[in-house]
Amino acid sequence: MADNKNTAADAVDEELKAAAAEETSNPDIVKAVTEKLPDEELLYDVAELFKVFGDSTRVRIICALFESEMCVCDIAGVLNMTQSAISHQLRVLKQARLVKYRREGKTVFYSLADKHIQTIFDQAFEHIME
Repeated sequence: MADNKNTAADAVDEELKAAAAEETSNPDIVKAVTEKLPDEELLYDVAELFKVFGDSTRVRIICALFESEMCVCDIAGVLNMTQSAISHQLRVLKQARLVKYRREGKTVFYSLADKHIQTIFDQAFEHIME
């Protein structure tokens, strides 16, 4: 039954795209661009990633982690915030796979998950400073 709904929805989606292309001044361009757009699910995931960057506290945490791996108490000290507030934001960053952690005894140290995060921020800073 679900397959029939998806097939029907896909058919309607294709009809809407065709109708939209006919109503444009450049249907060939509309068709070519539409075919190259990433899948909706991928676009949704990218939007969710950018939402994570939409909080200045999380951005500050990421910038602090550019400099050094740190525990919650050290990040809290750098940002002059409570450990509870930092822990909450680190949870969001972990869920987005932007930070990773390692245990050393009772202490948990956080660092950036990979170099892509630094690249994203370098590009953002370059864009803002233009």
